[in-house]
Amino acid sequence: MRLDQDTLQQLQSIFASLKHRYTLRAKAPEGDHYGELEQLLGDFASTSPQISLEMGVGDKLSVEILRDDQPTGITFRAIPSGHEFSSLILAIYNADGQGKNLPDAAICDKIRSLRKPIHLRSYISLSCTNCPDVVQSLNLITLIAGEGVTHEMVDGALYTEEAKELNISAVPTVYLGDQVLHIGKSSLGELLGKLADAVGVEPSSVTAERKEYDQIVIGGGPAGAAAALYSARKGLHVALVADRMGGQVNETTAIENVPSVLHTTGTQLAEDLRQHVLHYHVEILEQRHVEQIKLVDTQKEVVTSLGETLVAPQVIIATGASWRKLGVPGEAEHIGRGVAFCPHCDGPFFKGQDIAVVGGGNSGIEAAIDLAGICKHVTVLEFMESLKADTVLQEQLAKLPNVTVHTNVATEEVIGNGNKVSALRIAPRDGSAPFELAVAGVFVQIGLKANTDVFDGLVERNRMGEIVIDDHCRSSVPGIYAAGDCASIPYKQVVIAMGEGAKAALSAFDDRIRTQG
Repeated sequence: MRLDQDTLQQLQSIFASLKHRYTLRAKAPEGDHYGELEQLLGDFASTSPQISLEMGVGDKLSVEILRDDQPTGITFRAIPSGHEFSSLILAIYNADGQGKNLPDAAICDKIRSLRKPIHLRSYISLSCTNCPDVVQSLNLITLIAGEGVTHEMVDGALYTEEAKELNISAVPTVYLGDQVLHIGKSSLGELLGKLADAVGVEPSSVTAERKEYDQIVIGGGPAGAAAALYSARKGLHVALVADRMGGQVNETTAIENVPSVLHTTGTQLAEDLRQHVLHYHVEILEQRHVEQIKLVDTQKEVVTSLGETLVAPQVIIATGASWRKLGVPGEAEHIGRGVAFCPHCDGPFFKGQDIAVVGGGNSGIEAAIDLAGICKHVTVLEFMESLKADTVLQEQLAKLPNVTVHTNVATEEVIGNGNKVSALRIAPRDGSAPFELAVAGVFVQIGLKANTDVFDGLVERNRMGEIVIDDHCRSSVPGIYAAGDCASIPYKQVVIAMGEGAKAALSAFDDRIRTQG
């Protein structure tokens, strides 16, 4: 496996600033994998005089990274190609203290506070698009935590027997010692939180900060980003708190319904939102979530998962909503690769194919009607004995020749190869034999859940958990506003969330002027 000239030149540019010496200590059994690994790492090491390769024969294939002849704690039990090639690059770049993905000081302090020793192992697939985020996050934790922490990435396709013995059926699967820590896509903040819960922290090493702002925005999706930049344009000192910029849009393969933007991806939109917000000097506090909001006179004290206390007179809540998931095997690893949640955004990518819609309520039947005009055939799967959608929607559905409805059935498994869905395993609830339904995709339409549980008892919420707001995005508590999918507005769409975020910011600024006046 050789690297092309363009890739070599890019690596030369990336590694031109390296300050430390790095050794790739690799070994593999004699045979095809040995030569493949030696070629890849040889080309990789040739891009910088600061990188060298030590290649040898061993019982198992592995690549250990050393910095200045000392172990970094990072090992790849894989030929780090495919989607994991970027993980190899970042492992060295981050070990050198460089990279845009490096977390802020508060995150680093939390990582260093973890009780050691910690031995992490992640089982991945080189074709998995979610695995690199997990691998790179675990590598960062290893590098920042230092001695006593290790992370070993394992290619499940290369170590099939090991994966089989552990009964691994989804990637990424993360082990802490001999126990499963996490399965599926994740972020640095989420993984750090799970690690802290599992191993504990040294309290004395974590400093609780207190910072004051003019306004705090909670949530980094389209609504939160719009609110933050609109407020910052007014000259306010704004903090944006989020697990990750972009929020739920990161899970969308492609977006083609934002006016003036013919096509973009969820990850690209998330990065564009980040850059736009940073342009107005908003302080982004990422990889953490809000655990509590305290009301102290006219001030709001926002406590984060890192123990920080952020203080401001105004808070805009834009925490979005999460699609309710089936929670069955195969679902998590196929999100964005056959498992979808938004028919408006992802429906066109299944044109001319057979798909299923799980859910017989209004959202499910509306989705089925929309998708029937695009897809070859649509199968609606409803858990209850009858559809729950409005009669008018059911009548419209009945007129469509390419729709089949199955009621009183449970979806038990999403079947696929990690890159695409091939079928669903369905179990009739009357006790008859389960069967497989061949489909290219499944749209899960069992409802949205507003991400507002942490605000229960603070602001008024409706029966769906949405924060109740007026026409100006004001909540039941003066100085607290809500925008986007977490609020009581119809139509959960990117463009609507952006507009609501802007409206919340303008309302907050208007209230600010009136109060000061």
